[in-house]
Amino acid sequence: MRTLIATAFVSLDGVVEAPGGESGYRNTGWTFKDIEFDPAAYELKGREQGESAAMLMGRVSYEAFSPVWPGMTEEFAGYNAMPKYVVSTTLAESDLVANWGETTILRSLDDVAALKETEGGPITVHGSATLNRALADAGLLDRYHLLVFPVLLGAGKRLFSDADKDKQNLKVVEAETYGNGIQKLVYDVIH
Repeated sequence: MRTLIATAFVSLDGVVEAPGGESGYRNTGWTFKDIEFDPAAYELKGREQGESAAMLMGRVSYEAFSPVWPGMTEEFAGYNAMPKYVVSTTLAESDLVANWGETTILRSLDDVAALKETEGGPITVHGSATLNRALADAGLLDRYHLLVFPVLLGAGKRLFSDADKDKQNLKVVEAETYGNGIQKLVYDVIH
């Protein structure tokens, strides 16, 4: 069974919306504003790229990443080369970009569950707040890779669901705090 990993830049109050500067969100680009850059804090992101065997994302994240990431050949060489899966009920095959390698559209969480049963390495979920909440609620996530930023954003898309469900226990695998206040938190989901 493949491991499904949610990876995110997240504010202390759980917001994941527009960390890199996407338009349409009041606090867009919050990961780079007023926080000193510390390359050590991003080591996890480089390691993810080397350890992941595939990427999973929702339609909105695919539409944000697909015009940009293929041109970032140095920064995202590993991600650009690996298979990508987009969970969407509305995306058409004709909507997929031609220059980002193998991309498969999955139509349901059942399709994601079936993908997890295949052979291969870890699958990393990028962006995709709505998808991450649905995956967690369905019990499909196995690990969280979080870089928690020392900011409170209030409104915005959140990583964690507010569904009334049973408690979910997590096991700390890694934790570190950096000089700029960012915290690396890696948790395994206890199934």
